[in-house]
Amino acid sequence: SRVKEYHFHIYFLTASTSQRAHALSLRERLLVARSQGEFVAVPLYRINETAMGPHPVGSYEVWVPESSFAAVFSFLAQERGELSIFIHPLTANQRADHEHRNAWIGPPFPLFLDNLLTGGEIPSQYHSLELGYSSKEEEPSEAEKKERGKRLEEKLRHEKGAAKAP
Repeated sequence: SRVKEYHFHIYFLTASTSQRAHALSLRERLLVARSQGEFVAVPLYRINETAMGPHPVGSYEVWVPESSFAAVFSFLAQERGELSIFIHPLTANQRADHEHRNAWIGPPFPLFLDNLLTGGEIPSQYHSLELGYSSKEEEPSEAEKKERGKRLEEKLRHEKGAAKAP
């Protein structure tokens, strides 16, 4: 039930040569950071020069497994300039992912949602990486989660600024 893969969509106004250039430069810097082991992020080879699917402007997609989500979010938040970035999870309900389960870095754009699927299989990607939904790592058991939570609460017991769990 936990989301294990995400898409980051980097938006640019196609009429703006500076936004397009910045978007492509950001893509190159993302690829360099990936090649240096900073995180796992896989831009789709295609760059949409016009509206495509639900996305109303030029864009490109970046697939990110949950293990790299925070690092990629931080990188893009710092490097986006005036670009907007749309983020959504990958689940079996594409419409809900794009309509309700999303986030934006920068100003939002209206999306075209009519053709998105509301059921089916989770659109897992890049199976060869064995990350995200393709990971072979086992989830912690409920008992392990409870024990981890208990240890965390014990450590936070004396932290005055931390809310206490009921």
